[in-house]
Amino acid sequence: MTHDSDILIVGGGLNGPALALALAQSGLSVTIVDALPETIRANAAFDGRAYALALSSVRLLRAIGIWDRIAEKTQPMLEIKVTDGRAGEGPTSPFFMHFDHAEIEEGPMGHMCEDRYLRRAFLDTMKGTAGITQVSGDTVVSQSQSADGVTIKLSSGKALNGRLIVGSDGRASGTATRAGITRTGWGYGQTALVCAIEHDLPHNGVAHQFFMPPGPLAILPLPGNVSSIVWSETTKTAAEFSALSDEDFLTVLRPRFGDFLGEICLKGGRFTYPLGLSLADRFVAERLALVGDAAHGMHPIAGQGLNAGLRDVGSLAHVLQEARQRGEDIAAQDVLERYQQWRRFDTMTLAMATDLSNKLFSNDNPLLRLGRDLGMGAINAMPGLRRRFVREAAGLTGELPALMRG
Repeated sequence: MTHDSDILIVGGGLNGPALALALAQSGLSVTIVDALPETIRANAAFDGRAYALALSSVRLLRAIGIWDRIAEKTQPMLEIKVTDGRAGEGPTSPFFMHFDHAEIEEGPMGHMCEDRYLRRAFLDTMKGTAGITQVSGDTVVSQSQSADGVTIKLSSGKALNGRLIVGSDGRASGTATRAGITRTGWGYGQTALVCAIEHDLPHNGVAHQFFMPPGPLAILPLPGNVSSIVWSETTKTAAEFSALSDEDFLTVLRPRFGDFLGEICLKGGRFTYPLGLSLADRFVAERLALVGDAAHGMHPIAGQGLNAGLRDVGSLAHVLQEARQRGEDIAAQDVLERYQQWRRFDTMTLAMATDLSNKLFSNDNPLLRLGRDLGMGAINAMPGLRRRFVREAAGLTGELPALMRG
C-alpha cells in the first residue's frame, strides 16, 4: 500500500491539530480531516467559550509552537477558591478550599484561554509546518484496515491511505463506532450553561467554584474584567433559563454569582451542553487509536476535559516517536497497547473522581453537606495535602510525556 501520510487524524477541533503538530515535529507525516470548512474555524467570533489550561498543557502548547501565538491573550490562574452554598444565600459553610499558585515552584497552575484564539493558532501553525496536510469541509464515511495500513473514504469520494488512523472526533466518534469500539457512560440530568460575563471589579486571576444543590457554578478569569461562566443546572431548569432573554438570564444568575465583582453584564452569546460521562471501552484497535473526547468525556467540574485530551496527545506522540526510533511499526498492536496502558487507568481514575465529586456536591442532603464541608476544611488546613491538590490542578502529577515535562 502506498501511504498518503503516516498518520490519518479524523477531527480538527483542538486535540487533533495538537497531535498533528507533535507528530510532524517528530518526523512523521500527517493528514488531518475536519468536517468544518476552514473559513468557519478561522473566523470564529467571541462566543464566551474558554478553557482552563493546566501548566502541563501550557508546556505542551509551547513545545509544539502554539503558546507564543496565544500567550498575550491568556489569563494566569493565580488562585482557586472552592465554596459550598445555595442560590441567593452565598456560601453557607465556614469551611472552604483555597489554593494558591505560590504553593508550587513552577509558576501559575494554569491559564485561561478563549476557544477562538486556540483554534486560530492551531490553523496558522499547521499551515507553516512541513509534513501536515489539511482536508477541510469533508467527512469520513468508511475506514478499513489491512496488514499494510489503513484506508479512509471521504464523502467527497476521495480515499486516503496511511499507516495509522487516530480518532479525535468527539464523544460520538464515528472512528470508534466503525472500529466496533463501544462506550460506557450515563447522563447526569444536568446541562451546562456557558457564557462570558463582564464585571466592574477586577478578578485578580482568581477562579471560583461555587457548589450548589443542582450543580456547580464555575467563575473563571479571562483577560480584563471578564470571566467565563460554566453553570451546571438540572436539565429542566437549564432549558427554562436558556430560553430567557439576556436580561432575565442575568436576573437569575446574579443571586448565584453574588456581588463580589460588582455589576455584571453578558459579553457574547450563551450556549448549553448536556452533561454526562462517556468512556470508550478501548482506546485502541487494529491500526487505530482514540484521543480526547473520542476516548473519554467527563463532567467539567474539575475543568480537566481538554487537559486530559492534551495528555493523550503527549502520550501518543511519545509512544509513536519512541517506536519509530526503535525501528518498530508505529501502528503495531503492541505499540498501541503501550499508549492504552499509559492513558486508560489515569483517564478512568479522573472520570470516576469527577463523577463522584459531582454526585457528592450536587445535592442538598444535610449529612453529605456536613461531610463535604468538613472535608474541605480539613484539606484547606493541611499544607501538604493542599499542595498536592495544586499540583494535580497544574497537571504535574503522574508519569508525564516528554512534551509536558518542560
